[in-house]
Parts: sequence; C-alpha cells; structure tokens
Amino acid sequence: MAGRGLTKIYGDGAARVLALDSVDVDFAARCFTAIMGPSGSGKSTLLNLLAGLDTPTTGSVQLGGKMLTGLSDHELTAWRRTHVGFVFQSFNLLPMLTAAQNIRLPLDLAGDNVDQQWWDTVVDTLALRDRLHHRPSELSGGQRQRVALARGLITRPDVIFADEPTGNLDTRSGFEVLSFLRQSVRELNQSVVMVTHDPAAAAYAERVVLLADGRLAGEILHPTKDSVLSALDELTTFVTV
Repeated sequence: MAGRGLTKIYGDGAARVLALDSVDVDFAARCFTAIMGPSGSGKSTLLNLLAGLDTPTTGSVQLGGKMLTGLSDHELTAWRRTHVGFVFQSFNLLPMLTAAQNIRLPLDLAGDNVDQQWWDTVVDTLALRDRLHHRPSELSGGQRQRVALARGLITRPDVIFADEPTGNLDTRSGFEVLSFLRQSVRELNQSVVMVTHDPAAAAYAERVVLLADGRLAGEILHPTKDSVLSALDELTTFVTV
C-alpha cells in the first residue's frame, strides 16, 4: 500500500485547513504499523485517505494493486466491502444482531457465502466461540472489540484499518485487543494500520510512522513505549517552538 503526494485541504479562505501536506508513505504487507503524532498532525486524515473513506485534494493512493484515486463513490464502496476491514473506537456493532450476525454482516451485504474454515480460524483465534449468540449489550468492551475485529477480518481484506481501537477500553481489554491485532498479523498473515495516541499501544506494532503538521516526520522500527515517548516529545517540542 502506498500514498504519493497526499495533500488534503478542508475549507476555504480564513477557514482553510491544510490537514496533510504532500505525504509520501508506504506500508508493507503482513505488517502491523501504527500512525502517531501530536494532536492535529493529520493521523486520522491519512488513515481515511488510505482506506478510501475520503479523497485527497491532490495525490494518489494504491492498495492491493488497485489505484483508489479517481474511483467513484459507488466503486469505492464496492471495493472497500471486500478489500478493507475497519475497527473503530466505538465498535460500530448493530445492537439487534448477535455477535455471529455482526461478524457475517460484510459478507451478507456483499452477497457472499461464509468460508467455514476461515470462519472457524477467525472465531477461534479471537476466542469468540462461546459468545457468538450473544448481542453486544451482553458482551464486555473487550469482547465487543474482538467481534468488531472478527467482522473486519472475515472478508480476508488486504488490510485492517484501526482508528483508536482501544480508546473506549480499560487497560486489560485494550492490551487484549492489541495482542489479537498483532496475532492476526503473525498467524493470519493480515496487514494492520492503526492510528493511536497511546505509546504503549504503538509498542505492539512493528513500525511507527510519525506525523507532524500534516507532514511525514520519521519512523520507528521495533518500537518500545520509551522510544515512542521520546520521539513524540521531540515532535511536540518541534511543533510548539
């Protein structure tokens, strides 16, 4: 996956905001990458452009051999349905559906059948077998996020995009979900790109991409909590000087 010359401008005149400024970035397959930076650095904007949820003002995005730039809204929606998985802070589960029905939802919308072997792999990897007939209100926060992750994985997407996936979880449940994200990369050959503000969460990734003022500001390979904290401190100091 690659973004080239990604620029995103919101508003006009005095209300003009340059959210991203000519960003060139690559993401390796079967890798867990975190995107970090100070508040307002463009993290979520970059994630939305890479996932095809928003279109760049200028620049291009290529994912899974497909050039997303220039596709119509209908084409993007159809493509995302089978090639991209999403995990959000708010879970986005339908309360009237069981866990199993929520997981199957992308397949149902696409009119596709469940691959039983893959279903069993995802459900068992995420330890959801005994929760499949429960509705979201009957699940803990960590279990709801694991259902959301299973839903993201069930179509075998090219990449999972996770936007602050532990933001609404307690520490234990958050680390549980991060462990499953890392496990999905190592055992299910998944690619994961995660936006987070938490250095401890970023330490679960194999690589951290840093943004500041809408521009690429470096990267950290094999991050630790301390190395991420140090890099963020330097970015914050640079931005505020």
